[in-house]
Amino acid sequence: MILSTTKSLLLNPLIQLKTPPPPPPPLKFRPKFASISARLDNSEQQLNLSVLRFTLGIPGLDESYLPRWIGYGFGSLIILNHLLGSDSVTAAQLRTETLGISLAAFSITLPYLGKFLKGATPMDQTTLPEGAEQIFVMSQNVSAAQKEGLAWATYVLLRNTSTTSVLILAQGALCIRGYWNLPDGVSKDDALDWFKNNIEETGLSDLKDALYFPQNADAEFWSILPQGTRSVLVQPLLDPNPSTNEMGNIEGFVLLASSMRYAYSEKDRAWIRAVSNKLRSKN
Repeated sequence: MILSTTKSLLLNPLIQLKTPPPPPPPLKFRPKFASISARLDNSEQQLNLSVLRFTLGIPGLDESYLPRWIGYGFGSLIILNHLLGSDSVTAAQLRTETLGISLAAFSITLPYLGKFLKGATPMDQTTLPEGAEQIFVMSQNVSAAQKEGLAWATYVLLRNTSTTSVLILAQGALCIRGYWNLPDGVSKDDALDWFKNNIEETGLSDLKDALYFPQNADAEFWSILPQGTRSVLVQPLLDPNPSTNEMGNIEGFVLLASSMRYAYSEKDRAWIRAVSNKLRSKN
C-alpha cells in the first residue's frame, strides 16, 4: 500500500500535499477610553460633564443622608416582620434579624461617620433668606450660546451646593439667579441695572484673587447680598495667557451666597472653580 502511494506521487509530480493553514494570531484588544462631552451649540465650545454632580433630582431630598433613610426603612421592616411573625422564633432567624438591625444602624450613622472622618464641623441647615424673592434675570444683548452657558452654570451651582443666591458676570453679560432681597421700588425688570451699579461701586469686577468668607464679614459688597447671608465665595474669571502660561485679563466673576456657615469646603471650592472656568472666553 505504501509502495503504490509512492509510485502515484512520482508519476504525478504536480500533486501537492495540502496541510492545514496555521492558526491566526490571537487578537490583541486595546481598550479605548471615550471622553464624554456635551455641546452647547454647533460651535466648538464643549462642556466637560466631569464637573457635574449627578443627583436623584428629588426636591427637598439631601442625597448625603440617603443611607440614613435606607437604614430607617429596612430597620423598620425587620422589626415589623418580627412582630407580625410567628410566636416561635428560631435561632437562625434571630441571628439574621440581629445582623439586619446592625446593618440598618450602621446605615443610619454612616452620614455622621463620613463627616467625622472628614473633620467637618457641625453646620447650620440651609434656610431661605428672610423676605427674599426668587429671581432669574439675565442680560439680553448676548448670544444664545452664552445665555445657555449662564443658565447651565447657575443651575448646577444652586442645585449641587449649599448656595441660595448666584451672581455671574462673564464677558460683559450679567446673570442673577436664586433668592435676593431687592430694595423697595426696584422691580425685577430693573434688577439688572441695580446690580450693575452696585458692582461698579464695590469693585468686584476688578477682583483677581478668590475671596471666601465662611462667616459674616465686613466686606464692601455685603450690602447687596440677601439678608441672613453667612458664607460668601467670589471666584474671579481670568483669561489665561497661553504665551506666559499666566492669568491675564479679567473677564468677570462668580459670586455665591449661602445662609450656612462654612458652606463651601475645599473640595466644593475646587469644583466651583472648574465650573467657573467653563464661562471664560475661548481664544
